[in-house]
Amino acid sequence: MLKVEIEQEVDGRFIAEIPDLPGVMAYGQSREEALAKVEAIALRTPADRLEQGEPTPELPQIFSAA
Repeated sequence: MLKVEIEQEVDGRFIAEIPDLPGVMAYGQSREEALAKVEAIALRTPADRLEQGEPTPELPQIFSAA
């Protein structure tokens, strides 16, 4: 499971970040919006890195083959 850190900025916006995925962060007007955005980015980032031939961080297994 990936940990999400959420903080409120001085301007009132929220920023959500996933420390295990460097650079994966998103702003939102609410905690919920920031969380939804960062989760979407977190799903796209490893795939984008794989396609570009870049190393990807070790992620928890989310799929299993039967």
